[in-house]
Amino acid sequence: MENSWAMSNVIQLLPPHVANQIAAGEVVQRPASVIKELIENAIDAGATQIQVIIKEAGRQLIQVIDNGKGMSETDARMSFERHATSKIHSTEDIFKILTKGFRGEALASIAAIAQVELKTKIPEDELGTEIHIQGGEIKSQEHCVTPTGASIAVKNLFFNVPARRNFLKSNAVEFRHIIDEFHHVVLAHPDLEFKLEHNDEQIFHLPSTTSAQRILHVFGKKMEGKLIPVKEETDVVKIEGFIAKPEIAKKSRGEQFFFINQRFIRSGYLHKAILQAFENLIPKNYHPSYFLFLKIPPEKIDINIHPTKTEVKFEDEFAIFAQLRAAVRFAIGQSQLSPALDFEQGEWEIPILDKEKEIATPNIDVNKNYNPFLEEKNWSAPPSFSSSKSKSFGDSKKYNFLEFQKINNEQKSFDYEDASEAFENQKIFQWQKSYICVLHQGKLFILDQNRVHQTILYQKLSGLKNKNALSQQLLFPVEILVDTKVKSKIEEMESLWFRFGFDFTFQGKTLLVNAIPADISQEHVPEIFEAFFYAENIEESIQFETTLAKLMAKAAALRKGTELSTEEMLNLCHDFFQLKDFVYSPFGKKNFHLLDAEIIKKLLE
Repeated sequence: MENSWAMSNVIQLLPPHVANQIAAGEVVQRPASVIKELIENAIDAGATQIQVIIKEAGRQLIQVIDNGKGMSETDARMSFERHATSKIHSTEDIFKILTKGFRGEALASIAAIAQVELKTKIPEDELGTEIHIQGGEIKSQEHCVTPTGASIAVKNLFFNVPARRNFLKSNAVEFRHIIDEFHHVVLAHPDLEFKLEHNDEQIFHLPSTTSAQRILHVFGKKMEGKLIPVKEETDVVKIEGFIAKPEIAKKSRGEQFFFINQRFIRSGYLHKAILQAFENLIPKNYHPSYFLFLKIPPEKIDINIHPTKTEVKFEDEFAIFAQLRAAVRFAIGQSQLSPALDFEQGEWEIPILDKEKEIATPNIDVNKNYNPFLEEKNWSAPPSFSSSKSKSFGDSKKYNFLEFQKINNEQKSFDYEDASEAFENQKIFQWQKSYICVLHQGKLFILDQNRVHQTILYQKLSGLKNKNALSQQLLFPVEILVDTKVKSKIEEMESLWFRFGFDFTFQGKTLLVNAIPADISQEHVPEIFEAFFYAENIEESIQFETTLAKLMAKAAALRKGTELSTEEMLNLCHDFFQLKDFVYSPFGKKNFHLLDAEIIKKLLE
């Protein structure tokens, strides 16, 4: 029994450096996590100017310099101890938190997996304190000459945890995460001045300004004239901020920002409130852009449910949901009566009503003898097929086409292999300027011309592999405004863009596209790049190639509403049935449908 009891004593206290590394795994997931924690500490220290310097996307260096109140010699040393904080003194304080950090874990966690150098001074001291820590162990502490505030440099992140370092993505991907965290902080604090420098290049210099101007400075002129102010205040919540006009809603989420008490949070629940407010104003599966700031009494929320503090529980979430939805709906309604916020415009030009002008009653004429069943229909017989050389397909305006009712009946077997050759002896015609209809083997073949052309182009582009596509030089470059995050995303896959036939350079925040693939029209270039900007989860080259091929095919494909000649339809069908896979489009939608007598009979039952 004694031996069994001795062997059962296996629980031990972790050594401090191991405990700190485990804590670091919760707080510090990547370089962006470090930047978030250090900037938030600077804000809590009362800084009005914050400078961020990074090298190699934070792998080599992350440095945050602020002009806050700084720390005394004792506080500087204590700040690296776990659970050492100046913000909580009792249990009740946990439920009244208005500062950014409060757990006392950040600096200890960061110091456990990096080489850290801190310089800090308080106003009343002549000399400051300099501390060097490596892997959680203090190497030196001495006096130094430094301005009031703090400068903390984090070098060689995860140097002693190689497994964690190996899990980091490419520099471009990690830099995008840094930009995301930087956005979260600078949007919440437009009254503070921020600078961001990466590899000795200044990325942002954001002066102290208003919330509206800060949004414009961060996201560029694409937001100019597109923002609608939102303002509402009740006993439960105070709501301020901006929503973007419905016309610039996107399929992917990327410019949705909720802030509660100046802290960025993620909330699918509140996002649904915004979607409901935009109901019937934007297409299904599209997401509006918004920048909304909520103020809620701290005792009414719980932010201590996750180490990153981006998840929040509400005491009265239903009331907040309803009031947020109502505020956004009201703002949208008001925007129909007044222009969207324009930062460049001074005074609004409001037309003056001419009181002397007579108001005329509109005349309404009704044809009482009109009978819709007596209207003559212009039906034309389908033209015969005739072979011809391929023509280039023209472009046209978008067309709202009639959607087919889905037929779940199993389709009969059909000989697709000789379909393209057999078409020459059949009848072909276009319906609704969107569908190609062909009679073959006693069946009616209905093809969606847009999806068919998408599929042809996509498989052509996908077959490039390591070959370079033909390129056409532009007389004048296409100019596209991009933000820092997008620029990084494009540069990361620069060689693959070139392989597809693009050639471009950057001029500040302007992308200059100098050459494009031979199969792409110049007018489609902004559409391709914009779709790529908001495509999600593109981090590997193979994902990029597939995504870009889809986007290019979608942009260059025949639009619905494009009228085609018989020879154009013939060549389209011929190319289509030469493909290896032609049943579904690149986006997984059916390219065609077959109707035979039995299916028609069932539809009419």
